[in-house]
Amino acid sequence: MADPADPIPHPAPDPQSPPAPATSPAPDPQARPAPAAGPAPHASAGVGRAQGPIFLVGCQRSGTTMLRLVLDSHSRVSCGPETRFLADMQRIVGRDWERLSRFGFPREYWLGRIGDFFGGIQADYARSRGKTRWADKTPLYALSIDFLAEVFPDAQFVHVVRDGRDVVVSHRKRFGYWSAVKCVVKWPRYIRIARAAGARLPADRYHELRYEETVTDPEKAMRGLFEFLGEPWEAGVLDYDGKQHDVAGKYTAEADRRRAAAGTDAPIYGSRVGTYRRELDPFLRVLVRVFSGATLRELGYR
Repeated sequence: MADPADPIPHPAPDPQSPPAPATSPAPDPQARPAPAAGPAPHASAGVGRAQGPIFLVGCQRSGTTMLRLVLDSHSRVSCGPETRFLADMQRIVGRDWERLSRFGFPREYWLGRIGDFFGGIQADYARSRGKTRWADKTPLYALSIDFLAEVFPDAQFVHVVRDGRDVVVSHRKRFGYWSAVKCVVKWPRYIRIARAAGARLPADRYHELRYEETVTDPEKAMRGLFEFLGEPWEAGVLDYDGKQHDVAGKYTAEADRRRAAAGTDAPIYGSRVGTYRRELDPFLRVLVRVFSGATLRELGYR
């Protein structure tokens, strides 16, 4: 089964979008009508929102789906289906900027419009569910944090980090062997780009969450997460499987299979930590050592 989120067959946009040209022409009201009035650039559709949006990112198979359901279980936070929409928007104001610039509007104008459109949809969805703040879980956005921080200057980013060896095993089990082979390069790339972007953000906007800590001491890890987000603690978030979420049936079925294999009915469990020790074959072990070894050591995985 092909990996639908693999950046090799579907290249992710370059996270380093080029800066706006220093001489971007302002719209000429004599040449064409001015656009309809909209929010100021970077307003990012803060429609009735007390706090900024939350972006949950990380290499695929790192536990982002579980964290998405935890966030979505909070009484104030709505974390709906994965989008990937903003990766395409990054491209049009990035490497395709020359085409868009012909409209005559500066890059900041387009960033504001993108934020208004996407944020408006998310805010409407949150309100329809009785929530006051929206979150987006899209692993691919780990490669786009710099861009997202431009579009949503009040956003907070949660980067889920998992042992790359276990991520490789999970890719093999979920997407097939070739996906696992490619993952030895993909995982360190996601880690490197996301952490570099996080280092450029203030401490109150970027938070790393280790998968291993999340599943071994869920309450401690989640309390730290919600403290970072500025949201009150609600113990019910740990029982996310007892709440209604807009998820595809395949995720529920997969979660049920994994729990059955682990011999537990708990929503959060740690039996998948360290699976590489028994499930990583010699060839993949060599590839991991060569391509992921430096990143594993940097993160403290031994």
